[in-house]
Amino acid sequence: MGDETPKQRWDRNFNDLLQELRVAQTGVQILFAFLLTLPFSNGFPRTTDFQRNTYLVSLLAAAGATALIIAPVAFHQGLFRQGRKPELVRFGHRMATAGLTFLLVSIVSAVLLVTDFIASRTVALVLSGITALFLLTFWAVLPWARRDWGEPDETEAEITRRREHPEEF
Repeated sequence: MGDETPKQRWDRNFNDLLQELRVAQTGVQILFAFLLTLPFSNGFPRTTDFQRNTYLVSLLAAAGATALIIAPVAFHQGLFRQGRKPELVRFGHRMATAGLTFLLVSIVSAVLLVTDFIASRTVALVLSGITALFLLTFWAVLPWARRDWGEPDETEAEITRRREHPEEF
């Protein structure tokens, strides 16, 4: 990575981002499709007001996640061949982060909806809370905590440089 040009680095960063978005996009599309079909199922008329409101939160959050996770592709199309890859990578990172936030809300509210339908409200709230903590741990807490660990062979000066100039990595 030390021998790459800034353009090569931005291209690599963009390709890495696209790979990550492909994984998230599949998950959000499956969840969104499930949520879109749910009102047409036989059991949906038996849902409570709380469950229908929870459904709406989950559906709208999935729609938001879908829009945000696909947004970097639309942004790329608008900026194609304009030499604005750094802007695209920064924008894409922000949209991916926001999309994952919406996806977390959608997943947790979908778990709440389903568990509230089949179990007591207390059990549903506990299981949804556990789901939220699990997702937050692996999607936010651990990555945030890991960002200053450095690589096994990295010196303290290299860690400091990476932290102060992330655009170079």
